[in-house]
Formats: sequence, structure tokens, C-alpha cells
Amino acid sequence: MPLPKSAFLLPCAALLATSVSAQTAPDHKAIIALVNKHSEQYQKVSKQIWDFAELGYHEQKSSSLLQDQLKAAGFLVTTPMPDEPTAFVASYGSGSPVIGILGEFDALPGLSQKSTPDKNPVVDGAPGHGCGHNLLGSAAALAATALKEYMVDNHVKGTLRFYGTPAEEGGDGKVYMLRAGLFKDVDVVLHWHPGDRNAVNNGGMLAVTEATFTFHGIASHAAAAPERGRSALDGVMLMGNGIEFLREHVPSSTRIHYIITKGGAAPNIVPDLAQMDLMARSPAGDTLSDIWDRILKCAHGAAMMTDTTVDVKIFSASANILPNTPLANLAQKEIEEVGGFTYTPAELAYATELQKSLPPSAAGHFDQTSKIMPLLPEAGGGGSASTDVGDLSWVIPTIGFSSATFVPGVGAHTWQATATTGMSIGQEGMLISAKSLALLGADLYVHPEVIAAAKADLDARLKVATYASPIPAGQKPPINYRDQ
Repeated sequence: MPLPKSAFLLPCAALLATSVSAQTAPDHKAIIALVNKHSEQYQKVSKQIWDFAELGYHEQKSSSLLQDQLKAAGFLVTTPMPDEPTAFVASYGSGSPVIGILGEFDALPGLSQKSTPDKNPVVDGAPGHGCGHNLLGSAAALAATALKEYMVDNHVKGTLRFYGTPAEEGGDGKVYMLRAGLFKDVDVVLHWHPGDRNAVNNGGMLAVTEATFTFHGIASHAAAAPERGRSALDGVMLMGNGIEFLREHVPSSTRIHYIITKGGAAPNIVPDLAQMDLMARSPAGDTLSDIWDRILKCAHGAAMMTDTTVDVKIFSASANILPNTPLANLAQKEIEEVGGFTYTPAELAYATELQKSLPPSAAGHFDQTSKIMPLLPEAGGGGSASTDVGDLSWVIPTIGFSSATFVPGVGAHTWQATATTGMSIGQEGMLISAKSLALLGADLYVHPEVIAAAKADLDARLKVATYASPIPAGQKPPINYRDQ
């Protein structure tokens, strides 16, 4: 629930003035120069991870590559989660403040695509980086590398951590890392995500819960003895029908989507087992909790009508991201200082060709890659996607950026996104967030009053809202969740 702007305007203005005028202010030109120094190296890393295109919790090559890069940069790298083998933490420094930068590197199933402006998969049905996580992890590691080098050169005190977080795409890697205590002493979390514009991401995103609904019935010959059967598939279909009627009576920002993963063995056998995977999303966790209760009623009602039983297994859930006004204001200052980028003639020709695959109304203007979007008010909506970054934001002050790594108008989770994340447009766009992250981290190290204000902001929000993950306590990371 957003708090009144007036609660933060004066304190934030004073803090930002301090950040600008203080004699201890970091040398931003030097930091950007360090990012530029290492940019070619990490752009190549992003292409290697793009080539690997590994699914969540199985990103062995991608995780190892980033670990090797950070070890070479002087970080102490550990893999503290046996149940999450591709997760890692790279640390430099000691003491407070502790700044964490998040990196992701998982791909999506079925989005294999060459880096061409026409649909052309590398391997039909294979994974691809349609959400740009090859850029995300690489740019975050670039920011950490440059910031660490600056800290060494300038004797900056504090702890810098890069968190290698697997399986963001529905596997909730960060939730399990949070539960394992890996973030318990972190003061601020910084993150970024590929997109088609340059902006600060202050809050937003949709809370999400995903579960498998398994109906159990009685098999029978569908023609000779149908009266003996109890169709599990009927249960799934009636549940789906109930969901369709439910859509009219939930907030318009709610999203419910499902697939039938198992529907029976043969048409002439009454199915004794059928299964649905369902995701529900809403801008607020408490609203989603109420909707989820009604979804469960649809499931149990369908089971009663068909004389079957149903088991429900929640295997994925992420919270919405809480805004943070002090961090958002400072982040906006950083990204505006960094600025955007302009397409080369070759990139412009590529982007023009790729946009032909989009609906005419969807194609954006190419000049938006060179612009920085104004900071949107918190009431700007809950976004249209979900992320396990949200769970961290309810525990630690969190802020993020997005950069124009997709051709304007291209959405995530598409072959067009995979194409641009594997070529120069994505590789240039990732540098905007890398520079912005490095500048923001450097400023936070020398301005603990901003961190204190960010924590006060979070504390105030937690007085009017609470966090509870729907994932059952004690549940282990679902390493093979893509196989369900």
C-alpha cells in the first residue's frame, strides 16, 4: 500500500542535496570509466551465456562462467546452498554498509532464436534468453567488478556482494536464498532488468502463486462400463470452467492462466489422473491471497461434482516489489547522469526489420533508447510481470533499473527479445544499468543517511502491509520444476 508522498518529500530532498554537495561524493567519471574498461569483457560473457541458454536450477555453465569472472576480479566466491547448486555469493570488503547486487542467468523453454530480425530458432523447441537474463547477470557482474575496483583504489569501506540467483523464471531461487539467511545482514539490494526503455523500477510487479492441481479418479472402459469410472479430466475441465466464471469477479489487474499438463492415457479410458498447472497474479499479495482461496474452492468444488479428489502443490510464489522513495530518487539521479544510447546505422536497420514482426500499434519509437523515462509515481500500477526480487523487497530496501536492451515495442518472453539479447543492441543497452548500478552503490557507501532513510521507508510500509510467502515452510528448491 503506497504511503502519502508528503511523508517522504522533504527528507528525500534534503538527503539528495547532501549526496550532491558532500565533499566525499564519489568520482562518477572514474566509476563510469571503470565500467567502460571492463564492458567488452562482460558483453562477451553475456553472449556466452546467451549461447548456453540453460533452464532454471540447471545453469551450470552460466553460473560457473560468472563465478570465474568474479574470482578473477578479486571477489571471494562461495556456493553456500547444496540444495541450489547454481546459486553463489561473491563478496569483497568487510563491515557496514553491505550492498547486494543481484544477478540472474536462467533462460526460458522454447524460445531458442538466432540473433536475426526474423524468426529463426537455433534449435526448434530449445531454450532461449527471451527475458535477457544473459545480459542481466553479466551487467550486474560488470557493475560489481567496476565498483569493487573503485573501492580498492579509493579505500571505500563496506561490503560489496554479488548474488548469483538461479531460476528466477518460476523457480523462486531468491526466496530460498532469503530463507537460508544469505541476505540477513544486507542493507540495500540493487537490481536491474532488460526492457525496451531506460527507467527506474520503483516497486510494481505482480505477486504470483503457481501450483499443480492433480485430480484422481477411477479408470474404466469408456464405452463398456462408463458408469464405473470417475473422470479426473472432468474435474480439471470443470475447475477450468469455474476459473473462467471467476474472472468476471476479480480486480481487473488480476491475471489467471493455466495449462492442462496431463489429460489421460487414451480416449477410450476414463482418465484416473489429470493435472492442471495454474498461475494467479495480482498487484498486492493480500488481494492475491483472497483470490487464491476462491481458486481453491473452484478446485474442490470440481472434485465434489465429479466424485474425484484433488491434491494441490504450490511450487512457486513471488511477492510484489515494494517501492522505496529515498532509493528511487537517488536512482533516478544516477540513470539521468548516465543517459541512454543511440543506434548505429546497422542497428537501426536491424531494429526496423524486426519491428515488422510486431503489430503496428506495438512498435515503439527508436529514439526512446536515448531517453531516460521520468520517475513514475508509485500509483503507476503493479506492472505486468512477476519476479522473486519482490520477496527481498519486503525484507531489505530494494531498488532497480531497466534498460533498452529490446527493440522498442518488443516484450519479454518472445523470440524477438531473444534475438536482441544476443546482439549489439542488447549488449549496448546493458551498459546503462551497469553504470547506474555502480554509481548508486558508490553513493550509498559514503551516504549512510540515505540507507537509514531507505530503511525507515520500508519500516513505514510494513506498518500497513505484511509479507508471507505462500511457499510451504521447509519446502526445498524445486530443482526439476520444468519437468512437472
